[in-house]
Amino acid sequence: MKYYVVDAFTGPGFKGNPAGVCVVDEWPADSLMQDIAAENNLAETAFVVKRNGYYDLRWFTPETEVELCGHATLGTSYVIANFIEPGIKQMKFQTNSGVLTVECIKNRFVMDFPVRIPVPVSPPEHLEKILGARPLEVLLSRDLFVVLESEEQVRKLNPDFTAMKTLGQGEGVIVTARGERCDFVSRCFYPKVGIYEDPVTGSAHCNLIPYWAKQLGKTRMTGAQLSERGGLVSCELRGARVGVSGAARLYLTGEIQEGSLGRDL
Repeated sequence: MKYYVVDAFTGPGFKGNPAGVCVVDEWPADSLMQDIAAENNLAETAFVVKRNGYYDLRWFTPETEVELCGHATLGTSYVIANFIEPGIKQMKFQTNSGVLTVECIKNRFVMDFPVRIPVPVSPPEHLEKILGARPLEVLLSRDLFVVLESEEQVRKLNPDFTAMKTLGQGEGVIVTARGERCDFVSRCFYPKVGIYEDPVTGSAHCNLIPYWAKQLGKTRMTGAQLSERGGLVSCELRGARVGVSGAARLYLTGEIQEGSLGRDL
């Protein structure tokens, strides 16, 4: 099994979000893909199968399969454009979130994702204590969506991850504020699926883009994710879709060996 690690949403190395990409001829057993993702211990490991004119794509955290992952889609696109079909300009992926298209423009990858509109909700009990900051707004789509007053508040957050797992609303928690040098900033936490803080979260921008487009009165924006590794995301609102794009950098190529798994691939 060919295996790659690609840093997504970054130009420099050791920044952005590292994604594992496994290239396979046909799907291994789900349990094996989950074991590989746990062994890799990255936020997500993608598994991709080439078909006639498109690719099948699935994503796994160390603990579970997820229905959408931006940075691992970007990483997979980098692998396809550089190792599987060099020179390709557009690719289509069949996924659990429907058909996703990616355009290759120079050294950037523009992903077309579904929009997710967060709607206002009552704040969960103890949310302010869990985050260590008072929300201006609390909304919900797949994830709990929390708006803070300033970029500095977002940057300095030190959440209680054990308590965050008990929140009854949302798969994860997206925290955001208006940016100082970019349009908006964010941080994303997913302790329920084994990721305390995701370095750069492409799928979160399905929520962030429509929210900030309305707040700022613009459809093209730049978002910065303020994790320790950090990353920049170019954003566009496209009606019922969003454009999420960034650069990528290869870190590692290799092969996963059958013998190391103790079973057949």
